[in-house]
Amino acid sequence: MSQTSHPPGPAASPGQAATPGPQGQGEGAPAGGAGLIRVVAVAAVLAVGLAMILQGESVPVQLTRGVEAPDFELPLLGDSQSVSLSDQQGKVVLVNFWATWCKPCEEEIPSMGRLYDRFDRADFEMLAISVDEDAEPVEEFRSRLGIQFPILMDPTQKTARLYQTMGFPESLLVDRDGVVVERYVGPRDWDHPSYEKRIRSLITGG
Repeated sequence: MSQTSHPPGPAASPGQAATPGPQGQGEGAPAGGAGLIRVVAVAAVLAVGLAMILQGESVPVQLTRGVEAPDFELPLLGDSQSVSLSDQQGKVVLVNFWATWCKPCEEEIPSMGRLYDRFDRADFEMLAISVDEDAEPVEEFRSRLGIQFPILMDPTQKTARLYQTMGFPESLLVDRDGVVVERYVGPRDWDHPSYEKRIRSLITGG
């Protein structure tokens, strides 16, 4: 059983463990836990919505398969530039939320790098959104692991809330039209052939 991590302290968002594999949120988990996963997912979405209301933010519809992924713009780590989801129009995008203090995040990053290297940048992009409050540990983390894909900074977790994340790591696969096709809760073995096949199918429109 894989794990998700949450920020230390009372600000932690609710989460649920999920089993790595080619399926999305909750799929592949033991049958007895499927109902609990759904309950926790709904509770997490409600908690995110309440937090956004209290902070004066608009509450989006539940971000599930078939829903347009909301646009965001975040600063690129170690650069004066910002990157938005809309910049990736026409590409398949894997949006990944993570943190340096999250051990499962660290465990999945090497396989993310291998997946990233298998695709042309004209067809596929990977946006790794760090929720760390400071850039320095993220810079050190990138250097230590040799990360080549773009890292964006979301220190207030505003984008993480917008995407209704339940823990870290958590990823969403977005097709060329900007529509969510899958949500993955927990770490994955991203260089498994099933993920590459899924992405190539989205690239070719199959």
